Amino acid sequence: MKTMETITWNDFEKVELRVGKVIKVEDFPEARKPAYKLEIDFGKEIGIKKSSAQFTKLYTKEQLLGRLVVCVVNFPVKQIANFYSECLTTGFNTEKGIVLLQPEQDVPLGSKVC
Repeated sequence: MKTMETITWNDFEKVELRVGKVIKVEDFPEARKPAYKLEIDFGKEIGIKKSSAQFTKLYTKEQLLGRLVVCVVNFPVKQIANFYSECLTTGFNTEKGIVLLQPEQDVPLGSKVC
């Protein structure tokens, strides 16, 4: 069994896991690993952020468009090739590819995971 570092509740509260809606998906041929460029709408409070996401094995661009996703929105901006990723789109790494973490029901854009 893998040992995990224990964190405090305050540590968890610092992570801004928010729900957003994918509003734009583009190919990202410049990335080292297959990925898409996403634009995600988090509502009025946070606005639109960009993300590089390696979901190309299990999702087409059309399948991602309009989908609700869960992202970390308070990481620093990360440059990936010629693109600046402003949030981390979360998922589960499986043998078949990365499976999106997403709410099972509609929730307001920008809602925080609690």
